[in-house]
Amino acid sequence: MRRTVTISAVVALAALAGCESTRALVTEKEDHLAAAGFMVQLANTPQRAAMLSRLPAHHFLRRVHGNDLHYVYADPTVCDCLYVGTQAAYDRYRQYQQQHALASEEQMAASDYQDASWNWGMWGPWGPGDGFGYGPGWGMGW
Repeated sequence: MRRTVTISAVVALAALAGCESTRALVTEKEDHLAAAGFMVQLANTPQRAAMLSRLPAHHFLRRVHGNDLHYVYADPTVCDCLYVGTQAAYDRYRQYQQQHALASEEQMAASDYQDASWNWGMWGPWGPGDGFGYGPGWGMGW
């Protein structure tokens, strides 16, 4: 019984941590939307809340009305609101996203590790001269 309660508590905490992580990502995205020029429209009436719930959450939608093009982004979880932006705001947001992705890619780029006390040999054979040692499917033609 005690073990079941402990396991349940661990699972609940892991789920909560996942929710908080997702919430942080969504909040960051919304900060970028506001910085790009999207306007916030709160779902502050029952009618607005009902309409907001009909939109796909956390996705961009295009709305054409006459000659006007607007982009909307529904957030029923963090701000209970709708972000509305022009083509220019959407373009600024996308440009920021591309720059952010490039910066993240640069952070993920491999760099040389220089540490004379590091013992690479204890990690097994490396490269074609040493043999792969990785098992089937790891032959990469180096």
